[in-house]
Amino acid sequence: MKDNNKKQRQEKIAELIEGHEIETQEELAGRLRAAGFPVTQATVSRDIRELQLSKMPLGGGRQKYVALSADDEHLADRYIRVLKEGYVSMALAQNLLVMKTVSGMAMAVAAAVDAMKIEEIVGCIAGDNTIMMATQSGEKAAAVMDRLERMIGHT
Repeated sequence: MKDNNKKQRQEKIAELIEGHEIETQEELAGRLRAAGFPVTQATVSRDIRELQLSKMPLGGGRQKYVALSADDEHLADRYIRVLKEGYVSMALAQNLLVMKTVSGMAMAVAAAVDAMKIEEIVGCIAGDNTIMMATQSGEKAAAVMDRLERMIGHT
């Protein structure tokens, strides 16, 4: 029964973020409660992680939750848009590529970069406004930096 409730709750989350510009976990939790799902902040946070939701900029400093689903036919454009919206600067440190983002956008940008499946990137770690991307070598880090800069139009 518990798994069924979780499945229904997560389906409702997907429906809510598709139909509304939900900016915060608190807002999402409130909408879930209004729909009859008794949730805690911890439950909503866990669901957000499990559903791999990211925040996408709306403009004017606002953001909303979105699902970066693998079956979306326009994913490449969406990922590049997230990258462009969040990007501030990049720097190389041997085999590491460090990207600065708009405050609060690092997780969304890192999720977009991960979803692009750039084979030279071994992994990404994101904070609030900084992403560290590990590559196999300094040469590959430079190539990834060049590729990302071309995507966002900074070449």
